[in-house]
Amino acid sequence: MFQGFSSGQWLLIRGVVPPILLLENEFHFQLRGRLPLRFRLFLIAIVLLTSSSMLCAQESYFVTYSHQMEEPGNLEIGVKSVTGSPRNGNAFVGSALEFEYGAKAWWTSEVYLDGQSTSRESTAFTGFRFENRFRPLLTEHWINPVLYVEFENINSADKSLLEVVGHDTREDFLERSDRSEKKREAELKLIFSSNFKGWNVSENLIAEKNLAAEPWEFGYALGVSRPLALIAGAQACVFCRENFVAGAEMYGGLGDRYSFGLHDTSHYLAPVLQWRAPGGTSFKVSPGFGLNDNSHGFLFRFGVSYEIDQIASRLRGR
Repeated sequence: MFQGFSSGQWLLIRGVVPPILLLENEFHFQLRGRLPLRFRLFLIAIVLLTSSSMLCAQESYFVTYSHQMEEPGNLEIGVKSVTGSPRNGNAFVGSALEFEYGAKAWWTSEVYLDGQSTSRESTAFTGFRFENRFRPLLTEHWINPVLYVEFENINSADKSLLEVVGHDTREDFLERSDRSEKKREAELKLIFSSNFKGWNVSENLIAEKNLAAEPWEFGYALGVSRPLALIAGAQACVFCRENFVAGAEMYGGLGDRYSFGLHDTSHYLAPVLQWRAPGGTSFKVSPGFGLNDNSHGFLFRFGVSYEIDQIASRLRGR
């Protein structure tokens, strides 16, 4: 599915490289059959439209949440994508365009717009998500709790894989994408996060319910990460160790209300590497490996994000 890494240098244009071009040109990333042109142009346009004077985001994981909140008044814009090629199924790309706003120091609000493209099938918009995170303790503690509430209005073709809950398995990706089934779901997370000597350790407990009388489904996500250097060097550079954050996360389902546990669930282990590039961009990549037969054998996640400082003031021209 993936060819090897090229030896070419990173292409920097004012510090912004559209993620889909980066992957195609530098990593020679391919699906079974090429991505539909309209899907690639959609992702490229998103990034180009957001490539103004921005600051890089700090979140180090793809699935796990830490206690980091968006700065009040700041707007983060990003794209998270995941690719996979299930055995006996068609390769796919699932993406989520995210807008995250710091409403208060203790309240961060976010909107996701989801889409997917499946080889030999279709490219489609699959719905939206609206989430809010609340941090009851603003000062740093040994363990920092965060409450997470989300409403999802998506359809059954969604393949963004922002979390894994219940009995979600690779079998769900073998049937042809069907947008006729609507899913209106509520999702709750209890987030615990700690910082210690440069390390971050985060634990997420997930509960999700389809509002159409389905049972509660449960899942988890665990993450650990650390910058490669805690102190910046005297001179600015592109590939300084302090510009990289390395870590890993593990996530999976825990069944539902009637069959809680590990039976018929899927689980993944994924190293994560983030690069905060000069010019205000932040890139993340994460190869994920399935831990049992119910899981995809391999998932590759990639993302890019930006943070616009004090968006309201900028719009007023101040």
